[in-house]
Amino acid sequence: MLTEVFSSMEAEADFDVEDSRSNNELQELWPVGEIDPKRGRFPCCIVWTPLPVVSWLAPYIGHVGICQEDGSVLDFAGSNLVSMDNFAYGSVARYLQLDRKKCCFPANLAAHVCEWSYKHTEVGTATSWDGALQLGTRHFQHKYYNLFTCNCYSFVANCLNRLAHGGSAEWNVLNVAALVWLHGEWVDKMSIVRSFAPFVTVTCIGIFMAGWSFLIGILAFCLLLIGWFVFAVYCTKGLVC
Repeated sequence: MLTEVFSSMEAEADFDVEDSRSNNELQELWPVGEIDPKRGRFPCCIVWTPLPVVSWLAPYIGHVGICQEDGSVLDFAGSNLVSMDNFAYGSVARYLQLDRKKCCFPANLAAHVCEWSYKHTEVGTATSWDGALQLGTRHFQHKYYNLFTCNCYSFVANCLNRLAHGGSAEWNVLNVAALVWLHGEWVDKMSIVRSFAPFVTVTCIGIFMAGWSFLIGILAFCLLLIGWFVFAVYCTKGLVC
């Protein structure tokens, strides 16, 4: 009788250890393909391209998307529209591949291993990279596009929060833009040209026609734009999605 009791206790202990271990494990990651700009394949990357008119005045502003593990691009291109493999406003000019090991993919959704477990659960947890992007896609398929409050950067930030990339669930339009510009890579030299040539052309024409006051106007426009997003993101709550 005692032997049966001890055997039962040992079995329960082994089960508890295995259950605890499974709760604290992350999903195994499989290799992804190579980046192939010619085929438009950027696995696990944030991608960027210049915007017509807006990038002519502020070249640091552009259109962004985030890619699935197979390299296909997802981007919030308009109200209730997240397109796949149809990157709006042209081909990818700049990209940044993210490390999936810096994301949180819990094997058990009821138990987290990241320090942002509560916040991560609140924004939406996923067990895989593509799973997080699919959740973000479903969410933004019911959103109205607005350059100042709900745009493509909002979509990418939402996906990064679901991934808990870098151990953070506080991604927003500003730090996503900074991440791409500070750490991103250009696809080729022509991408640099098509990103900055319109800005240089408009600036030269503006100075020729209006003098140096044109530069003051562009600087004011850039400061107002950045100031708006700083205010909307950090000084208000829920204004920018």
